[in-house]
Amino acid sequence: MTADLATAPLLEVAGLHVWFELPGGRELHAVQDVALTLEAGQRVGLVGESGSGKTTTALTIMGLLPSSAAAAGRVAVRGEDLMPGLENGFRSHRWTDIAMVFQGAMNAFNPVRTVGWQIAEPMIAHGTATGSAAKARVAELLELVGIPAAAATRYPHEFSGGMRQRAAIAMALACEPKILLADEPTTALDVMVQAQILDLLTRLCGDLGLALLLVTHDLGVVAQTCDDVAVMYAGEIVERGRIDALFHDAEHPYTRALFAATPDLYGDEPVASIPGSPPDLARPVVGCAYRPRCPLAFAPCVDVRPVLAPVSATTATPPGTQPLTEPLTEPSTEPARHLVACHAASSARAT
Repeated sequence: MTADLATAPLLEVAGLHVWFELPGGRELHAVQDVALTLEAGQRVGLVGESGSGKTTTALTIMGLLPSSAAAAGRVAVRGEDLMPGLENGFRSHRWTDIAMVFQGAMNAFNPVRTVGWQIAEPMIAHGTATGSAAKARVAELLELVGIPAAAATRYPHEFSGGMRQRAAIAMALACEPKILLADEPTTALDVMVQAQILDLLTRLCGDLGLALLLVTHDLGVVAQTCDDVAVMYAGEIVERGRIDALFHDAEHPYTRALFAATPDLYGDEPVASIPGSPPDLARPVVGCAYRPRCPLAFAPCVDVRPVLAPVSATTATPPGTQPLTEPLTEPSTEPARHLVACHAASSARAT
């Protein structure tokens, strides 16, 4: 193994673009220049409104885009870029190095096959276990996620929603991957079961050293589960950083609007909706995609697309507005971990 591969992130996504073909020869630019990294054991939340490109990003990383889509950029596992090999490149790593828990566990299972058979299927397909060894591994996985081993002979409709989601996690872990993608894993579950599933994911990441990319629109879920967070809007990542940095010192107006739209049981501030709608990505977006909805928009936002750059100790102020954050008394000596794509914070970036 070369030095570059030895020091490469477990998962690296860089310059990722995804287009969908539309009727009439048009294209929808669903994901634009997305960059993400995951190290062993790291948990990253990918948040944003519905339609922001979160699930499309996760499916691209898995190599599971439909035939109507095209992708470009870099998706590398342990330094090996999977994109040039297209389906063949992804197939050899899917489930063995990187696995996914899909949204809506009922749809992830074949209704006419037992749950145990389906958990064993990826092991048999990749040759990691067969026969009695696969059966024993299924029992081990079910018990790992809190389901009795005897339930392997039952069908998906005989499981509750929470049990199906646990079984979906067991299936994702069948070939011992090191990267787990979870797309809205608590959808349609009641609050108590949601908490149990999130606790399970957190425990498994710690016990198995899994890197987790959690796709969600729920900031509370991110706070409970993740170390870092990336905020997506209109197919782009507009802010990225440590949980504490974004939750206490969010720089992008969209990130702040998401927090304002989240109920706070302990606060007195009313929940505020975000005015307007996201842009139509079937049409070219000029300048900042958030500009029509942004209270801080000013001249550069009209025709110059902001790019992610590190936030420093000072903050730019558009004419007639207040700074996004108070200046820090002393600049941090740590490497830049908080990135923002916003003209209103342009002079807040390290040069």
